[in-house]
Amino acid sequence: MTRTLRSAIALAGAAVLSLGVVATSATALGAGSERQDVKIGLLLPESKTTRYEKFDRPYIEQKIKELAPDAQIDYYNAAESATTQQQQVNTALAKGDKVLILDAVDAKSIQSSVQKAHDAGVKVVAYDRLAQGPVDAYVSYDNHKVGELQGKALLAALGDKAKSGEIVMHNGSPTDPNAAEFKAGAHSVLDGKVKIGKEYDTPNWDPNNANQQMSGAISSLGKDKIVGVYSANDGLAAGIATALKAAGINVPLTGQDAQLDAIQRLLIGTQTITVEKPYKPEADIAATMAVNLAEGKKLSSDLVPTTVASDGDRKVAARLLDPVVVNKDNIKGTVVKDGLYTVQEICTPTYAAACKDAGLE
Repeated sequence: MTRTLRSAIALAGAAVLSLGVVATSATALGAGSERQDVKIGLLLPESKTTRYEKFDRPYIEQKIKELAPDAQIDYYNAAESATTQQQQVNTALAKGDKVLILDAVDAKSIQSSVQKAHDAGVKVVAYDRLAQGPVDAYVSYDNHKVGELQGKALLAALGDKAKSGEIVMHNGSPTDPNAAEFKAGAHSVLDGKVKIGKEYDTPNWDPNNANQQMSGAISSLGKDKIVGVYSANDGLAAGIATALKAAGINVPLTGQDAQLDAIQRLLIGTQTITVEKPYKPEADIAATMAVNLAEGKKLSSDLVPTTVASDGDRKVAARLLDPVVVNKDNIKGTVVKDGLYTVQEICTPTYAAACKDAGLE
């Protein structure tokens, strides 16, 4: 072999090796770029309800990072302002987020923002509340069933007193589509079996509003006429319980969300039940939906086994989970078992005796 031919072969081999290195580097860069391109905006509605900062946000962020370690997560809390949330959607789009996990403050007013995201090719996962507009996926609990469970529990607690007086109903915020479902579910059970003396929708799920509403109902109906209270969630129940205590009334009271203060009220008998909607399964599903959509994957039928109606005839791929009733007797087998709270968190000195009576030791 001539010297010239050997040099040519060496140069050719070097070129092939160089191309292989470049190709390998490009492949690695591409894979890294895909991971970095998982950009998700997480938009939660408020922080007054303890669940959002204590459970929803950390669970969602943890699951996203588990599925996509290099994901970019941009977090926003609207502090109960629909206008703020619309501005936050604009900010998320400007940052280049590819998927939004959206728990709407106002399901109707956010519609234009959802449409804007859709027009920009950004996917929207409706979380807990079904926002209007071209949403790509939805995860929540069966909210009509939540209302049914609350209504049945209230009837069971009333027993033969169901028709001996009147109940007061405190529904949630009129801007929250879930509140309408809770309300419908409760009415489907209670109508015809109790007399509803007063019924309120409570703006912004505000406990202070619920407290004022309950105080007004007591003044209007008379404390001896009230035999029970339907409260759509535990935040409202806190304000209601304060008004009832001030008037010297102790009657069955419902709730929802399994807040720590509600669990403690169950122990001392100032609240009858709450409804637990375990946060982690819902958060994990939302995160999984978001990562799959960010990576351009189609959502499997296991992840979204059903559909829900939105904006009339629009069908949204959905996953609806089953809620659980919590009462004084099953605290350990529900919220403690599910990791929401430890016995130590629940059984502070104020509640030590009640915890002992309930077998929480």
